Order: sequence, then structure tokens, then C-alpha cells
Amino acid sequence: MVQQIIFVGLVNSATYFLLALGFSLIFGVARIINLSHTALYMVSAYLVFSLIHFFGANTLLAIVFSVVATASLAALLYKFLIERIREHELTVIIITVALALILQECMAIAFGSHYRGVDTYVSGNVDVLGVSIANQHLIILAVATFCAGCVSLWLWKSRIGLAIRVTAQDREIANLMGINVDAMCLIVTAVAGALAAVAGAMIAPLRAIEPRMWLSPLVIVMATVILGGLGSIKGSLLGAIILGFTETLVVFLIPLGGFLKGVAAMAIMILVLLVRPEGLFGAVFEEERL
Repeated sequence: MVQQIIFVGLVNSATYFLLALGFSLIFGVARIINLSHTALYMVSAYLVFSLIHFFGANTLLAIVFSVVATASLAALLYKFLIERIREHELTVIIITVALALILQECMAIAFGSHYRGVDTYVSGNVDVLGVSIANQHLIILAVATFCAGCVSLWLWKSRIGLAIRVTAQDREIANLMGINVDAMCLIVTAVAGALAAVAGAMIAPLRAIEPRMWLSPLVIVMATVILGGLGSIKGSLLGAIILGFTETLVVFLIPLGGFLKGVAAMAIMILVLLVRPEGLFGAVFEEERL
């Protein structure tokens, strides 16, 4: 059971990290709390399902299309709705919740409210440390690691990454240096949408696809980024690991733990914030935005 808990915890942590990474990027650069972020995760899962089930598309093609389409949708929603009200934090929260609910109802109208599913992309299992692990789980871990590495290289080794980090630290300085702040925010929003889409596409074979599937991850992602420190990528990673393993332990060890995993995540977040209100890496974030 210990090995199973470790591997399931890693899969949960990888999924939450992909979502939390995008959420942190948006907050760190654009300074907005985008509560429609996990709705993009839902949209991506539905796109993969519809392309495979209705159009018979190749699995890889379906995943790539869903990521590109979802990233484009995220950019369009930001450009034509959120950017206009970006400086009004409460309005942004209300609008993004409304967007998430609109996307939920669109999926319900298009596909119905009952559960949908996607066949595993790669069948079979491998034995790791004496435990049989599904290849699908290993793919999720590999993809999450690859995405995290690509985002890190992009932020620290590219000119656009440098511009994004400058924008995250101080917008006024970025403007004085000739950086197009609005363009940086748009790029980061598209990248965050792509990360959410990857998470949705990877988890589609493992979770039931239904219009309200965005709600539970939103709670965990919010807990993750607050626990780690808003805008901190390191904090998002650590928060995802803590809450991913907490959820796994609750499900495995406590009767009816599936109904308590959200409560456990919130309890840990509250306990940490009572000791360190800015989150685990909040102080670092104030000095180094990314």
C-alpha cells in the first residue's frame, strides 16, 4: 500500500501542479485571480473526448488540438473580457466565476450532464518497486515533468521569459524598459491555458468527464497556490506535493475518505497560513516574483 500511495500521490501532485503553475503565472504577471482557470481544464477534457469519440481522431492529434484550442480560448477571453477590467480585482473574480459557469453550461448543453469517458491512451502496466503501475500514470508524470522543465527554461533562458520576469517584478520599470506589459500578460494567459489543457487532456482517461468537473480542482488549486504563496512557482510545486499526497492518504487510509479529501486540503492550508500568513514562499515572492 505504501508504494501505491506514493505513486498515486505523485500523479495527483503532477496534475495539481500543472494547474497551479498556470494559476501562479497569471497572478504573478497579470495580478489577477482567474477563477475560470480550471474550467479550461474541463474544456480540454471535453475536446479530447469529442475528437476521439465523434470524429475518430488520432489520440496525439486530439491532445495537441485541445491544447492549442484551449490556449487560444484563454487568450481570447483575457483579451476581450478580462483585460478591460484587470485593475478591478473584485470585478475580475466575479467575471471569471461567471465565465466558468458559462463554460460549464455550454458543455452541459453540448454533451449532456451525464458522465463521459475516454479510453486510456496507453494500456498495460509496469512493475515499479513491486507495485503494478498503469502506463497512463507514468505518462502523466512524464508530461508534467516535461512541461515544468519547458516553462522553467522558457522563463529563465529566453528573452520573452526575461521580459515576463521583469513585468512580474515591477510593471512601471517594465514599461520604462520598452516592454509591452499587455502583450506579456496575454502570452502568460495563453501559456497558463495550455498548461490547464495539458492537465485536462492527461486526466481525461482517469476521471469522469462532466460539466462540474472543474469545481473540485479549483478548490485544491486555490489551496495549493495560497499554501505555497501567491505567484510563487516553487511554492506551487511544494503546495501541489503536500496537497496531492494529503488527498491520497485521506482516500487510502480513512473510510469514506473520498468525501473528505477537500476538507483535509483546506485544513492543511489553514494550519499553514495561521503560522505563516503569506504562504510557504510568500516572502520570497515579494522579492522575486518568479
